[in-house]
Amino acid sequence: MSKNANLLVVGLSHRTAGVALLEKLALNPGEMSGVLGEIVGQQYVDEAVVLSTCNRVEIYAAVTAFHGGLADIGGALAARAGIAMHELAPRLYVHYEVDAVRHAFRVAAGLDSMVVGEAQILGQLRDAYGAAGEQGTAGRLLHELLQQALRVGKRVHAETEIDRAGQSVVSAALAYGQGATAPVEGRPALVIGAGAMGALSLATLRRAGASPLYVTNRSHARAERLAELHGAEAVPFAELPTLLERVDVVVSATASPEPVLDAPLVSGALGTAGERDLLVLDLAMPRDVAPAVRDLAGVTVVDIELLSESLSTTADAEERAGEEIVAAEVEAFLTWLRGADVAPTVAALRARADEVVETELRRLAQRCPELSDEARAEVSHSIHRIVQRLLHQPTVRVRQLAAAPGGEAYAQALRELFDLQVPTSEINPSEASEVHP
Repeated sequence: MSKNANLLVVGLSHRTAGVALLEKLALNPGEMSGVLGEIVGQQYVDEAVVLSTCNRVEIYAAVTAFHGGLADIGGALAARAGIAMHELAPRLYVHYEVDAVRHAFRVAAGLDSMVVGEAQILGQLRDAYGAAGEQGTAGRLLHELLQQALRVGKRVHAETEIDRAGQSVVSAALAYGQGATAPVEGRPALVIGAGAMGALSLATLRRAGASPLYVTNRSHARAERLAELHGAEAVPFAELPTLLERVDVVVSATASPEPVLDAPLVSGALGTAGERDLLVLDLAMPRDVAPAVRDLAGVTVVDIELLSESLSTTADAEERAGEEIVAAEVEAFLTWLRGADVAPTVAALRARADEVVETELRRLAQRCPELSDEARAEVSHSIHRIVQRLLHQPTVRVRQLAAAPGGEAYAQALRELFDLQVPTSEINPSEASEVHP
């Protein structure tokens, strides 16, 4: 890894923290820019990308010191959660350098998801990367890491059948809910929220045979666009109480900081509709459904916490195939990264050689003014060829050696031997994005 900046991942997920803590840390899109700015404003953090989903909140960062970066990021998370760092620390996972690369690739591939193989994490990771790009908080290391992570995620899904059953948090929650209530086929269903999870919910309900389908959202225009795509009816958000009286299944997936469904609202809808069962899938973070709703007679609530407890994490052949792809891609990424670290040194060596050649050619012109232009050109061409041939093997070899563990020592040796002044600034992110392992 580069001596100037190293990759660090700090986060919490359904594996390490309860929903109550994840709710405190969850970000809605409007908060992202402020949080990104706060994190990169810390002393040891140069770059940052924040991924916030229904079952994880994690920060990908390029840091100038491990302990300093961890303290900066952990402190920011603790402050947001409103708890002391020593209380938060046991719930955090930390991945550094090669482990950070491996974690990013596994997340993108769906191997670290609550529902292994779910594909929507790719879109969520792409959105997180895009938000950091808009705010200018993703530089050379994170540009390359996230671009490669997205590519690896697509590769795992394309080359394995890890998502063979169309698995998703929605389908898993629906399957769990139907185990406790009647099948949803032929039953009216409502989706609250018109984001990516809302779209996935409509598609899943339609495949399961739920009908008719309704969708509502605070922005009615977005609900209308989603309804048109999935054969549903868009209903104004103000009509939510009336709408609840007409449906048997509700999927709520909004970005609201407060519950969308509380006990008085739901009990009122059940009371006017008569005796019936209501299945509610709460896929939001923070939760859209108030805790008291689950105590109402006739209501079954499935949320992220309940779902995480029920899902099996047993690895199968497709998961193992995905892990093998990730392992190979991690090694390829590290090879690229080590090569990128030595590239400025190789460029500086060639520039030094060019300077020496040009200096000697000017001296030759002064000492031998009688040489013709043709003779000077021939001499210049010959000297350049000799220097390039002399440098070719050493520069090729140092790139090969730099790709191996501990290879940064060879670049350092070149700098010492030839007294090279290599700029410490990182290469342009646009250039880095064009280099792929």
